[in-house]
Amino acid sequence: MTVIEARGLRKAFGTTIALDGVDLRIEEGRILGLIGPNGAGKTTALNAILGLTPYQGELKVLGRDPWTERDQLMRDVCFIADVAVLPRWMRVSQALDYVAGVHPRFDRAKAEALLAKTAIKRASKVRELSKGMVAQLHLALVMAIDAKLLVLDEPTLGLDILFRKQFYDSLLNDYFDRSRTIVVTTHQVEEIQDVLTDLMFIDRGRLVLECSMEEFESRYLEVMVTPEHAASARALGPLHERQLFGRSILLFDHADRQQLAALGDVRTPSIADLFVAVIGNQAGRAEGAAQ
Repeated sequence: MTVIEARGLRKAFGTTIALDGVDLRIEEGRILGLIGPNGAGKTTALNAILGLTPYQGELKVLGRDPWTERDQLMRDVCFIADVAVLPRWMRVSQALDYVAGVHPRFDRAKAEALLAKTAIKRASKVRELSKGMVAQLHLALVMAIDAKLLVLDEPTLGLDILFRKQFYDSLLNDYFDRSRTIVVTTHQVEEIQDVLTDLMFIDRGRLVLECSMEEFESRYLEVMVTPEHAASARALGPLHERQLFGRSILLFDHADRQQLAALGDVRTPSIADLFVAVIGNQAGRAEGAAQ
């Protein structure tokens, strides 16, 4: 089943093009990382998917037009942005009451069971909780909703590393069941590399890379070479090169592993390394076109 499908998705704010003819297709049971620099169009894309902004082009989410059928769509969709969005005056018990009253698929018993694993007290107000505890509360509320699509926009922003790890562990162990679909944007890409099934890079409103994690692991290679092998490695046409402790690290697309291994130490790059390579190349092309 196709959960999200867009064709020629476009959104402009005045003279600024936030989305520039985006085509994408996301199937059921996938965990997609939508990665891009600030201002690349990530949040605009999510807002279109959630029916929060009008757009040009074609977009279907769970078979519905999110702008004209948002009320029906929200029965099957959950959304977490920065955890600071919960009202600070609200008590934990009131948050449970509110979600139970507005969402027909909220399982209060499940939310209570998730909160029982934390130190959060029902009588506490949101403003009395640490940011990590607010994240736990927000996650418990969302994971207790039987939704088909979960959208996460920088969900762990500002959390320390312990709570970020707990957040993604809970997401995988207590929520994801291969029938739900998750779309996440984050700048902390190194923390979600082992979580994702699919990867997309967006830059200046356009998708510049789209692949499964299986393709990512088989397609891209990095090799660290000493100075005497640098020229030979560059001759093979790397996507990107960086320096570390006097050695060159070159990133390749569809290179021969054995050929690279003869020149240095070979490994699969991180998403962050690939992101720097791809976005850096895009910026270089844009500068060249402008000259």
